[in-house]
Amino acid sequence: MVRILHLSWEYPPLVYGGLGRHVAALTRAQADAGNEVTVLTQTEKDVGVAESDGIRVIRVQRQGPKLTFGGDDIPRWVDGLEAALIEATEELADHYQPDVIHAHDWMMTKSARFARQVFHCPLVVTIHATEVGRHQGWLPNEVSGELNSREWILSNSANRVIACSAAMKREIGHLFDLPDNQIDVVPNGIDLSTWQLDPADREAARKKYANTGPLIVQTGRLEWEKGVDILLAAVPQLRVHFPGLRVVIAGRGTMAGDFRLRATEAEIDDCVEFLGWMPDNELRGLIAAADAVVVPSRYEPFGLVALEAAALGSPVVVSETGGLGEIADEGRVALTFAAGDEVGLAAAVRSTIEDKKGTKQRIANARERLVGKYGWDRVAELTSEVYQAAAIDYDEYGDRERAEPEWPTPGTRLLPEKF
Repeated sequence: MVRILHLSWEYPPLVYGGLGRHVAALTRAQADAGNEVTVLTQTEKDVGVAESDGIRVIRVQRQGPKLTFGGDDIPRWVDGLEAALIEATEELADHYQPDVIHAHDWMMTKSARFARQVFHCPLVVTIHATEVGRHQGWLPNEVSGELNSREWILSNSANRVIACSAAMKREIGHLFDLPDNQIDVVPNGIDLSTWQLDPADREAARKKYANTGPLIVQTGRLEWEKGVDILLAAVPQLRVHFPGLRVVIAGRGTMAGDFRLRATEAEIDDCVEFLGWMPDNELRGLIAAADAVVVPSRYEPFGLVALEAAALGSPVVVSETGGLGEIADEGRVALTFAAGDEVGLAAAVRSTIEDKKGTKQRIANARERLVGKYGWDRVAELTSEVYQAAAIDYDEYGDRERAEPEWPTPGTRLLPEKF
């Protein structure tokens, strides 16, 4: 039995994206394996401690002035959250001692380092994405520079760093000057039991959205790095081959209005529909109804959306970036196209729709890998091995500490163009 303390800025029911779902599923698998799991996180209400099925969750409210989350306010917003987490850590230390601290992303930099000092135990850090990666290798402004700095500090304070893909491992090592043997690859997982489909939901989505078909679906955050505009650029080419084409995009994000405008200006808004947020049952029905689920990301450390589509038995087309290329397994699980290439996207979608035998085989291959490689029990087992390695590292080196380098001015590329 291992006493694990997770520090995460999001945890259900307060979830902004994939990180919160990841931490929730990992902690569930760790508790099921007999470990004692504590999660220190934020809440917008119901401050306090709750325990359910072996997982203790301590929820705090951020301190300081009321700020808008995002934009130039995000570092100060996170400072307020970390102040509350640090205070809670001090209180927790009066009666609790973890065997390992597991922090998730730069929002936990100060609180993770404080917890390491208080508890004197190994620190493991998962870097789910990087600021430089989200901006295609650049530090565009001073805020990005500060976020990148905190990522560097957190990574270099850890005894072990977890990356969700081999591509992400290379990125982290390059950006934060970490040796390969300090970074472990542990993929994200998926619980197939929670991705059950009511056939009626699929039929309802098919009837509502496919019309004359075929139906192309993209889900997720509507941000530049997710490549919605690349899919939109491919639509005119696809309509040449499929006059009845329907494209449905589900999700919310800061660029939703911009993408809608692009569809209007390209005169494809008659076949493209933006649905915004959808309830889980409707979203799953939509994904399952698709003739192809497209993940056209410019930047994607892992690509959980692709696994979710595969879990529902849908054919997937993904860009060759980050973890998506690894999930695709050289075309055995999904067809791919070069990131940013709308011509390649259109060709891959067309092949997926027309080559029914090949598509059926890829769906079967995906299912096999979901069971054998991406189950949460396997993810928890690999994470446990990282904890063991971190304990050895801690015994040898203690609390890691390195001087932060001098960073270049904003507007500097930190990743090579072809990385």
